Amino acid sequence: MHSVPVSERFFVTPTSNARPADGRVSAATSAASKIDAPVKKAPAKKTSKSTTRKSPLQAVEDPTVAENGEAATDGARQAAKKTAAKKAPGSKASAKTSRAKGGRKSKTETDISVEVDGSDVVLTVSGKKRSLDDVDESKFDQAEEGKLEKELVEENQGFSLSDADDADEPEQQVLAAGATADPVKDYLKQIGKVALLNAEQEVELAKRIEAGLFADEQLGDSKAKIKEVERVDYEWIAEDGRRAKNHLLEANLRLVVSLAKRFTGRGMMFLDLIQEGNMGLIRAVEKFDYTKGYKFSTYATWWIRQAITRAMADQARTIRIPVHMVEVINKLARVQRQMLQDLGREPTPEELAKELDMTPEKVVEVQKYGREPISLHTPLGEDGDSEFGDLIEDSEAVVPADAVGFTLLQEQLHDVLDTLSEREAGVVSMRFGLTDGQPKTLDEIGKVYGVTRERIRQIESKTMSKLRHPSRSQVLRDYLD
Repeated sequence: MHSVPVSERFFVTPTSNARPADGRVSAATSAASKIDAPVKKAPAKKTSKSTTRKSPLQAVEDPTVAENGEAATDGARQAAKKTAAKKAPGSKASAKTSRAKGGRKSKTETDISVEVDGSDVVLTVSGKKRSLDDVDESKFDQAEEGKLEKELVEENQGFSLSDADDADEPEQQVLAAGATADPVKDYLKQIGKVALLNAEQEVELAKRIEAGLFADEQLGDSKAKIKEVERVDYEWIAEDGRRAKNHLLEANLRLVVSLAKRFTGRGMMFLDLIQEGNMGLIRAVEKFDYTKGYKFSTYATWWIRQAITRAMADQARTIRIPVHMVEVINKLARVQRQMLQDLGREPTPEELAKELDMTPEKVVEVQKYGREPISLHTPLGEDGDSEFGDLIEDSEAVVPADAVGFTLLQEQLHDVLDTLSEREAGVVSMRFGLTDGQPKTLDEIGKVYGVTRERIRQIESKTMSKLRHPSRSQVLRDYLD
């Protein structure tokens, strides 16, 4: 995702009226409008005691920061926020900046400054928007995802109160109190405790996440030369960004559940689908660009669906098939269904090959890859008392009747061979493998008896003539049927 120029102003307001002794800021961060004008201090309440120190963010220019000894009133904090909002112009411009020392351009071309105004810490971020590693999002369609997201949000309402109900009880009881034996219900109960967000709240959290990412980057940059006394502000901003990320994630977990329901029955467990969808949700939080103008839930729907479909292609089958081949299989299935509707019959491999621009042999091969294996232990019937494997013949299994017949044949064969001479019986037995199941050549038999292969051939021919006599062959003829 390419960078876009942005400029943000953040107000960090401590929960207590006085700043902590160790310099920590322990409050939530809220975001104001974008600004491109030169950074100016927000209006500060004048007090008799005021001190000035350098900005805790040394990434860019070194503005003067004023910190009041007394706590700022709520009215002063609101005045500072309104003043920053009025300064925000409608247009955006790319800001090129340099570091405070050395005059070198930052790799991210981003300006950061912090002003401590009474009990308010004003953080200004300007320049190109930082993003994570580039991911191909060319297939993201806001209109298409918006329709699906709207359906999913309607499913996520959870409870709906009825005016006709005097007790104001929910029309549908989705969650049960206490732990249950059903892990899905327990999970739904936990994620249902977090309220859904509106568009403004999503943007506010996204801005806090961006500020936290920048603070993390500065803390990990050895060239930033952050003073120890200023490091606590960076650490708090980074921690606040992580809290905002978790809040945005937890508020959209129900969106993952609603989307995972649409992929059940395709080879993966429901909880596994939810887990894979959560991975896509995390990716959406990391990649969300609030300056684009669309809702986070619309953007997250695309990433969640991508994560689930990828996981299904990689894990749903007993025999793993590469993702690119799964896409070919799905395309073939879609074309086959469409041609079935158009032709009123199953299309031939030649017709499919012409439509898909591949050979008929390749079509047959892809169809074989697309076959789903079935477990032999799949229960059958309403009671499930039989399995699918019970209906399949085992070609290697020995049938009792055949085993008895084979035993009788061996006994009769030995009786017939006993009517021959020892050499004749030995030659026939070795020639046809009646003893060890391994037929031998004339040369091998000749070496055993110390004669030529021609002599063995003559003995074999003479012995076979004797065996064809009705007195010997009649008892064996019945086994040929």
